[in-house]
Amino acid sequence: MKHYSIDINCDVGEGVGNEADLFPFISSCSIACGGHAGDYESMKAVVALAKKHHVKIGAHPSYPDKANFGRVSMVISPSLLQESIQKQIADLALICMDEAIALQHIKPHGALYNDIAKDEKLANVFLAAIEIYKTRFKLYVPPGSVVAHRAVEMGFQIVLEAFADRNYRDDLSLVPRKETNALITDPIEVLGHVVMLIKEKCVLTSTGRKTPIVAETFCVHGDTSSAFQILAYLSKELPNHNIFLAK
Repeated sequence: MKHYSIDINCDVGEGVGNEADLFPFISSCSIACGGHAGDYESMKAVVALAKKHHVKIGAHPSYPDKANFGRVSMVISPSLLQESIQKQIADLALICMDEAIALQHIKPHGALYNDIAKDEKLANVFLAAIEIYKTRFKLYVPPGSVVAHRAVEMGFQIVLEAFADRNYRDDLSLVPRKETNALITDPIEVLGHVVMLIKEKCVLTSTGRKTPIVAETFCVHGDTSSAFQILAYLSKELPNHNIFLAK
């Protein structure tokens, strides 16, 4: 039987304070670094916890919009957006340096993640902002997205990401959070979703269509009330499907 070794990631440092509960069950995390959430103290605390639990660290930059938690598309000049993204990543990188732990990836957050998935002009603005890091850090991006294609063309090392706790539409975009079926909160349903993603390289979309998708890392949102229950259940059940956390 084939053995699967996978990465499970969480977005953290977003004010929930549950990282100590989640980190035993994940292998990488993306830390909010001041754009939609987070400050020096939260970044420092979460970096220390990640180090303790041997969880790989990534920067989680976003639109500079704490009022909307970075989940609303923002009208902002390219230069101001690039300046903000560079500062967010640099602030976290400095803390990682102080803690003697490597920063390994960058994953944009929320509306910025979704916008650069389909908007080539904005994707180019974002990639230009992080180009100085392209030989050092991987970039988590959605499969088949505009930003994934442009990143490869520019020489970034990308990691294709799927969401363990989100439903997909037929075009592989995420079901919007304003819709009631956006999130998958039942751990049993999440397990089925993840096993299909890994073993069949498909996802069952919101219309019931089985659609091909290739992913290399699987995100469980750390800011949901079901995050701990989902991760604990996956940790117990995935080995029964010959799927193991690469940690």
